[in-house]
Amino acid sequence: MDEQISGAGFGRRAFMAGAATLAASAALWPKEMRAAAAERTFAASLGWTTYDSGRHLQDGFNAAVKELGGRLTTTDAGFDARQQSDQIDSLIASKPEALFITPADAVAIAPAVQRAIAAGIPVFCADSSVPGAMVTTTAMSSNFGMGQQSCEYICKALNGKGKIARVMLPQNESWDQRTLGMEWTLRRYPDVQIVTEWAFALAGNVTPRQAVDNILTSNPDVNAIWCAWDGASVEGTLAARAAGRSDLILTGIDGGSQAFNYIAAGTPLKLSMAQSFYEMAYASVFYAHEALAGRKTPRLVITPTYAVTQDMLQNGIPDDYDMPGRAGELGWARAL
Repeated sequence: MDEQISGAGFGRRAFMAGAATLAASAALWPKEMRAAAAERTFAASLGWTTYDSGRHLQDGFNAAVKELGGRLTTTDAGFDARQQSDQIDSLIASKPEALFITPADAVAIAPAVQRAIAAGIPVFCADSSVPGAMVTTTAMSSNFGMGQQSCEYICKALNGKGKIARVMLPQNESWDQRTLGMEWTLRRYPDVQIVTEWAFALAGNVTPRQAVDNILTSNPDVNAIWCAWDGASVEGTLAARAAGRSDLILTGIDGGSQAFNYIAAGTPLKLSMAQSFYEMAYASVFYAHEALAGRKTPRLVITPTYAVTQDMLQNGIPDDYDMPGRAGELGWARAL
């Protein structure tokens, strides 16, 4: 099995070529085999469907199944790892030919994923890897790299010297890699000082907006806030506005129309490391078909990430930037 590919060459042409190959192969099968391919049963255990990220993932799964074939059953855990584990067990009982997963908490759901694999169901993950589980293919961004680059943006904007805060997302092991990447960048900028930080908890009572309000109240001289995801950077932008801090610099990670609108409007939100959620999901379905047809699949696919700033949004807000090939049509170059 191939170990890793980059999403750089895995654009619209590659996807369409793969779909054409599937269709051409299916045309040579006996009638009953073609019918079986069209009726493949898939299941998707989605950790969440909210925010732009969840919507794009869900759209990618649905579009790929529609274009490449099969029937899809979907569940939504609403960021609840226990609920997602229970949903995975229910999907295992339905015996799908392949299972797609977007982990809300990759470590917590790992036993359920292992149960699916033990039941003979190939598993394909999008957005996060699952530690200790022999998943067939994982399609995801470089979380460490996104943490590095967003922090690099801040450090350069501050000319290598200043006070920053950070809002972290330790809920998922993959998402926590962003903070580690951020810390790696700071090793090269000793005069950029973290003065305060806050770790988001799904079960907590403090929202990112409240956290940033508190940060700005207790540290009025902070120059920038690094956020591990766009939900925090958008809410942080609202807090900056309320505090009259138009000079503040915020960065986020995820991408999507909400963050893009704030960036385009010239608010304190200056950068989003925009992930290709749609492509992650599409790749999962594509490689499920490949695996079920007996062809090789990569263990890991690193899908494109784009460092989106205001100048990239001058011609409008593209909600479809993460569809395979669309970023190239927009003139965007991948950052990771």
